[in-house]
Amino acid sequence: MKTKNRDLVNLIKADLEKEIDDNYKKNFLRFFKPCEKINFFGVPSPKVKKIISVYFPSVKKLKRKRIFSLCEELLKQKLCELNSIAFAFVFKVKKYEKNDFRIFERWIKKYVSNWGACDDLCLHGFGEFLFEFPEFLPKLKVWAKSKNRWFRRASSISLIYSLRRKAALKETFEMAEILFRDKDDLVQKGCGWTLKEASNVYPKEIFNFVMKKKQKMPRISLRYAIEKLPKDMKIKAIK
Repeated sequence: MKTKNRDLVNLIKADLEKEIDDNYKKNFLRFFKPCEKINFFGVPSPKVKKIISVYFPSVKKLKRKRIFSLCEELLKQKLCELNSIAFAFVFKVKKYEKNDFRIFERWIKKYVSNWGACDDLCLHGFGEFLFEFPEFLPKLKVWAKSKNRWFRRASSISLIYSLRRKAALKETFEMAEILFRDKDDLVQKGCGWTLKEASNVYPKEIFNFVMKKKQKMPRISLRYAIEKLPKDMKIKAIK
């Protein structure tokens, strides 16, 4: 592919503009809080995924450095659909190196301004990076204490990818201990969600943790955490 990054971004944007759904656009914002920064075309997810499938066969032939620079150019547009496409390209390529931690960290700081973008990056590309390079897990403790709510949310949900592969339970508990003090409900929900995902693999461990910590857990985190536990465990946890 000899197309320049900027030209390729413009081609993708043109394809997205053809798929704008006015009804979808009207309802899109109701999924987000007023404090979140949302810029978007208004293209439904299945249409975005279709565009990803059209461009990815060419993108995957590019050198690793070029793929990351293309994704950076997509992210600079600060549009939800282009964020999703950038994060999908990085995840599907799966060509990570240890120095990529700095890239992911910078992307969260510069380009993540809502829970959708945060989750999209952390559940996929960055989550896989941590699974591949677990030596970076301790750095999440710094994120958990950040003034940036997206770093704090990311510090927990980034572990979901590893949890689904039976890893990072210790780090999940460590993040929860820090984030239970957090007053931001988007962070509380993220922490609870991570514990819920962990309960699919480690139900007894999550139940025991909840029983020990429930007095200091935010109520919303508790509700999320026990959602998938067996009924008898759930009843005990609620008491």
